[in-house]
Amino acid sequence: MSISDLAFTHAPIGICVLENRIVRAPNEAFAAMFGKTVEACRGKSIAEFYASEEDFENIGAKVKDALEEQGAYHDERIMKRADGSLFWCRVRGKSLTPENPFHCGVWTFADLSDERPVVSLTQREREIAILTCRGMTSKEIGLELEISYRTVEEYRARLLKKFGARKLAELVAKLSGMPL
Repeated sequence: MSISDLAFTHAPIGICVLENRIVRAPNEAFAAMFGKTVEACRGKSIAEFYASEEDFENIGAKVKDALEEQGAYHDERIMKRADGSLFWCRVRGKSLTPENPFHCGVWTFADLSDERPVVSLTQREREIAILTCRGMTSKEIGLELEISYRTVEEYRARLLKKFGARKLAELVAKLSGMPL
């Protein structure tokens, strides 16, 4: 086994090669993070690792746009293990085929569950939590999600309550795993 093969296989972070959103070459850390073996990951749609089909579709559209524009993408999102449990994950990827962004890419996955426990959230609450962490205002989130800013404020109030935060800055700190 070459040095680069050893580095890929035993890297302390999850790495995989995706072809058309199918896992082709996962490393050991990727498989372990999702509670599977390398062989059980290989050939699977990356959709199986998303929290929901809706996340797969919505995030996929954003990923495609970013890959077409910049050739790379990164975010923090909730993903799903083989046992169905959810966890926060930092995802970074780069397309190796910019003319066809999903054709082939290299992706890394970092488990953030030690710093950021998952609180049971609805799909819309997850979307608003993610956009809030990106520093977007209620009006900006409303435009992005095509809902009123007042509806965004209602969701933020629910998030404050679920996370036991008194104000928005405290909520963002808890969502992003920063010490308070």
